[in-house]
Amino acid sequence: MPAYSPEPFRIKVVEPIRLPSPEQRKAAIRAAGYNPFALKAEDIFVDLLTDSGTGAMSHYQWAAIMQGDESYAGARSYYRLAEAIDDIMGFRFFVPTHQGRAAENILSAVLVKPGQYVPSNMHFDTTDANIRARGGKPVNLVIDEAFEPQNPHPFKGNMDIAKLKTFIERVGVENIPFGMVTVTNNAGGGQPLSMENIRAIADTYHGYGLPFYIDAARYAENAYFIKLREPGYAQKTVKEIAREMFSYADGMTMSAKKDAIVNIGGLLCLNNEEVFQRVKNELILREGFPTYGGLAGRDLEAMAVGLYEALEEDYLANRLGQTAYLSARLKEYGIQMIEPPGGHAIYIDAGHMLPHIPQAEFPGQALSVEMYLGGAIRGCEIGSVMFAHPDPDTGEMVYPKLELVRLAIPRRTYTQSHLDYVANTIGEISQRGSQLRGYKFTYAPELLRHFTARFGPL
Repeated sequence: MPAYSPEPFRIKVVEPIRLPSPEQRKAAIRAAGYNPFALKAEDIFVDLLTDSGTGAMSHYQWAAIMQGDESYAGARSYYRLAEAIDDIMGFRFFVPTHQGRAAENILSAVLVKPGQYVPSNMHFDTTDANIRARGGKPVNLVIDEAFEPQNPHPFKGNMDIAKLKTFIERVGVENIPFGMVTVTNNAGGGQPLSMENIRAIADTYHGYGLPFYIDAARYAENAYFIKLREPGYAQKTVKEIAREMFSYADGMTMSAKKDAIVNIGGLLCLNNEEVFQRVKNELILREGFPTYGGLAGRDLEAMAVGLYEALEEDYLANRLGQTAYLSARLKEYGIQMIEPPGGHAIYIDAGHMLPHIPQAEFPGQALSVEMYLGGAIRGCEIGSVMFAHPDPDTGEMVYPKLELVRLAIPRRTYTQSHLDYVANTIGEISQRGSQLRGYKFTYAPELLRHFTARFGPL
């Protein structure tokens, strides 16, 4: 069993958790409409629903919180955050937002017009939804290896440059307001992109005169993967690698709840002054004044510290080590996942584990519900519940290529014994997988339906 590096921290404060009885779990998931998002947190034993805002902040971050300047305009805390962004990312302008989807909403509101296309490797759920909400069409152009769970390609988040060029030529640059890429590729298994690919993406977009934005929620993890896997980067610091990544882009959106290790916060950074002016106007309407952007001064302080802590190599080694360890434990039970393991999560191939459940009956949802029933473990379906949608031209349902369940590991939160418990519970479920049945919607909204949908067992 591969060991991972010891935690580069000591546990200073603990939060009690409890394991509900099987009867309590049955009642809780039934009351939640068989949707783990609707469960009460107190009814969860190990919560792997997301790594977004669920990590543990350091004592340096908590100390910074006490320095928060709550001035409505021009707070000291804003300028501390500005210094960190300039040092790490190098963009000319930025606004803070309350989280990543707010940055995506503002960017889409300012730039996306109905009928336009926004290409990326793979848009995640809120990015996809914010583009659709403005009448746009998100397009995924990741390399084919991303859909081969057992393929050991080291950079399965890479964008297919040939596909990108063909797509741009087909729809025309006038129908593309900007291009994107997600680092790491959350919808495709938390897989990284190489620097070579990021550079080629930038060259392609810029060659057609298109602005290039990075969805940078897990920028530090991607930079560390580059250091570990890409020739020529082993001797560079993670910060240097991150700075190079951002140097190729015209802007970025970021959920700071990931690689700034805070409980709330986001960023929208850019270099174009005219677009920045429009962004500020939209932000004032939706979020708040440009120097706080929907956050308290204390949140800005914690973010400024967390942006640096996420770049520390001992922390990143431990973080990637946890995902590798859980992957290895699950493989002992013959469970197929996206490999190699990503930076923040394990992605179980629910379609492979439950081949008797068709996509229209949501195998990932079935596995997610069973994980809760079997051990009060909460994961996240990333399959047809999240991404299936009707084709705008034919009305026929378009299903994703993979039916996944994501086990996202919160930062600096769980120990090896928790990971062993998760692996053993899912291993037991896999032994009786043929007995599981699918689910149907009893309620679903048009966009981001996985958050509030309700289900009935079939």
